[in-house]
Amino acid sequence: MKTIMLQINNLKYHYRKSKPLFEGLNLDIQPGNIYGLLGRNGAGKSTLLKLMTGLLFPKAGNINLFGYNPTNRSADLLADIFFLPEELYVPSVTITSFVDGYSDFYPNFDRTAFDRYLSEFAIPTDHRMDKMSYGQKKKTLISFALATNARLLIFDEPTNGLDIPSKTKFRKILAGAVSEDQTIFISTHQVRDMANLLDPIIILDNGKIIFNQSLENVTKRLQFELISTMTEPQGALYSERVPGGFYVVNENTTGEETEPDLEILFNAIVANPERMKDLFPKFQSTTAPA
Repeated sequence: MKTIMLQINNLKYHYRKSKPLFEGLNLDIQPGNIYGLLGRNGAGKSTLLKLMTGLLFPKAGNINLFGYNPTNRSADLLADIFFLPEELYVPSVTITSFVDGYSDFYPNFDRTAFDRYLSEFAIPTDHRMDKMSYGQKKKTLISFALATNARLLIFDEPTNGLDIPSKTKFRKILAGAVSEDQTIFISTHQVRDMANLLDPIIILDNGKIIFNQSLENVTKRLQFELISTMTEPQGALYSERVPGGFYVVNENTTGEETEPDLEILFNAIVANPERMKDLFPKFQSTTAPA
């Protein structure tokens, strides 16, 4: 059984003069996975990532990351996490100067790997970071993040600003970068960009984790099928009109495994959460035991 590297217990948080965002949220994260955090706008995804890394402080409850409390901002902990937000800030220096100045904060930083990632993204090291396009900045910081070899890497919308070839490179690089003692956490709306990478899937809705399952469990319990019909199928767990017919999600009663579409899965979970709880016995854990 894998050890738990991140444990969130009975987390409560709210912004000033607003209703509670999280009330009693629980979450356990294990190493060696690329977690996908999905949710609608305003569900609390970015806030949760900031709480996990100590950029925001819980109102109640506790977070344990590698045995540390992130709110204490311990230097040892910060050397083992890297958070790449959607909104980027880069200093007015060359890439080489940036690496020379910041890599020392990460004791396992691999300069050779960083140069290789940059080369795959076709980014010259003599570029001034503040003069680059948003996509070039994003690719540079992704390369730096992966080269830190930190045990927890968090990416908030990593493919925003990347062109199609760069998204392909990102998937290739990321798939080969994660190790058994590392965890990568990706929050995204662009689930099609993350095909075959994200597993397990966590869905956050209205400040609650309503789904936390591996894709293996998903394919055992659900079937995904494209039906060529002009009439919406009746009795399905979820159906969505697509070109040529309907994409349908049903309970897997045959044992035959089908390839899940993450966007359709998300829509199905949000549309029918109570039925999904019946299909997934350990569907969620959002409140601490009484």
